[in-house]
Amino acid sequence: MKQPLGVILAGGRSTRMGGGDKGLLDLEGRSILTHVIERLAPQVADVALNANGDPARFSETKLPVLPDSVAGHPGPLAGVLAGLDWAAEQGADTIVTAAADTPFFPCDLVPQFLLAAEGMEHPLALAASRDAESGKLWRQPTFGLWPVALRDDLRAALNDGLRKVVLWTDLHGAATAEFPVMGIDPFFNVNTPQDLDVARSIARKGQ
Repeated sequence: MKQPLGVILAGGRSTRMGGGDKGLLDLEGRSILTHVIERLAPQVADVALNANGDPARFSETKLPVLPDSVAGHPGPLAGVLAGLDWAAEQGADTIVTAAADTPFFPCDLVPQFLLAAEGMEHPLALAASRDAESGKLWRQPTFGLWPVALRDDLRAALNDGLRKVVLWTDLHGAATAEFPVMGIDPFFNVNTPQDLDVARSIARKGQ
């Protein structure tokens, strides 16, 4: 399999943060998005950013900005589709997605995805982490390995009104790549001002 392309999902409207781009918030002198790029870029062949609105606000990243092709802010699956369409233009077979507000995700994200999806005709996998107290396994729908071969299927599902990531991935027998929780959940994301305070504390400790 060719090395996947990376797509950072930043298409959400950040309502719990009061609007704006969560990825552009400061985290120890750099934007959250910069932290995400630095974790993802070494693991993939190239990186693009899924975001809507004026792409100029991301000009410092020097990344291609891919808007949703489905109107109405339908959620992460629209960003996945935008990434798959971009990947098809590049001749790639797969993409790996990461959320723009999740700065501490695993540095072995891509290798673990490829391992989880080994042998699948259309490699498809979601990340997951286990709650330390309850033992419940939580899938992370914005962190996934997605096959370009299924992009038209995804487009049709979105046009039919499907919005929930796991409904679509379950239809196609997605694998699960479980990542250990070492002190903090590696998929801790910044949704609120309080979360940002926690993220800054984690970053100061050198997570």
